Amino acid sequence: MATRKAAAKKSDRVGWGIIGCGVIGPYHATSIKETRTAKLVACCDVIPERAQKLAADFGPGVKAYTRLDELLADPDVVAVSVCTPSGMHSEHVIAAAQAGKHILCEKPLDIRLKAIDEAIAAARECNVKLAGVFQRRTYESTKKVREAVRTGKLGKLVLGDAYQKYFRSHEYYASGAWRATWELDGGGALMNQGVHGIDLLLHLMGPVKRLSAYARRLVRNIPVEDTAVAILEFENGAVGVIEGTTSVTPGYDCRIEISGDNGTIVLHGEKIERWDIPGEAEATEEAASQGAAADPRAISVTGHVHHIEDLCAAIKEDREPEIPGIEARRAVEVIKAIYLSSRNGGCSVELPLSYEDDGIGI
Repeated sequence: MATRKAAAKKSDRVGWGIIGCGVIGPYHATSIKETRTAKLVACCDVIPERAQKLAADFGPGVKAYTRLDELLADPDVVAVSVCTPSGMHSEHVIAAAQAGKHILCEKPLDIRLKAIDEAIAAARECNVKLAGVFQRRTYESTKKVREAVRTGKLGKLVLGDAYQKYFRSHEYYASGAWRATWELDGGGALMNQGVHGIDLLLHLMGPVKRLSAYARRLVRNIPVEDTAVAILEFENGAVGVIEGTTSVTPGYDCRIEISGDNGTIVLHGEKIERWDIPGEAEATEEAASQGAAADPRAISVTGHVHHIEDLCAAIKEDREPEIPGIEARRAVEVIKAIYLSSRNGGCSVELPLSYEDDGIGI
């Protein structure tokens, strides 16, 4: 009886496929294994050895494909993780949507706003769920801070700042031909690494109204930026800054500071480092200084597990996932505005952007 029950539970799991078996694909595979609602059934990569290795590592029974159309034709695949280079995300999201598969797409949703909007439209037209990956939103610390901001505990918001002082080596940039290219990575320190902290800042502070910025290549021999700064004005009237780099030693985890006329909260990595609200006590912790800030492989799967379970629930309950495509789009638009401002000598840029401003380069 117990065996029959366990088998029934296993069969109720959402069959999952992974598109792209490079660096991040195995994290999705590990995350799927950690859930109670999904089961890895297939993976795909144009490099056969990658797909075969991931299938062998997470088998038995995981099918390895080298053609995307074959994976998308597999009836056991109900949902997919898109883990390919950033500039290919929209193409693969659209293909998955048209095949009737639900989608969890790695950040960024794509590197062009028009491509993102086409992906969102395809998911809507094909009646499938589309979710973005921004695991920092899933932390309990983030939820506490967002609730404090939402309920007005900080008073009138005055400043919202994101500091992302990361380290990535020359070897990291040389490890993949698509890395640090405008065509497939869509940018450097901001589009690849800084997009997480920018999304988190927007999640807590709300939309940006206008900004001015500078993006520079100061250390790494790459065509995209390794360092950028921006001054922001939010729609709620608050102001703030974004600092993003991959060229400082030793590298520090993301730090978000939210200040109002009634208090200040500082998030450092997954920890609440300061909770300075008169009359309120909140446990604070010192965050680890490095982790993924210096090593892109040193990430926890906890956030990805949450994203996968949320998409499974969204499929079952026929609701939007916690981070639908339109939410995942916001950080990319801010980054594109930063690049546009920098390309024009730091001039002020108003949001929203038009597709005419969707070019690449700084």
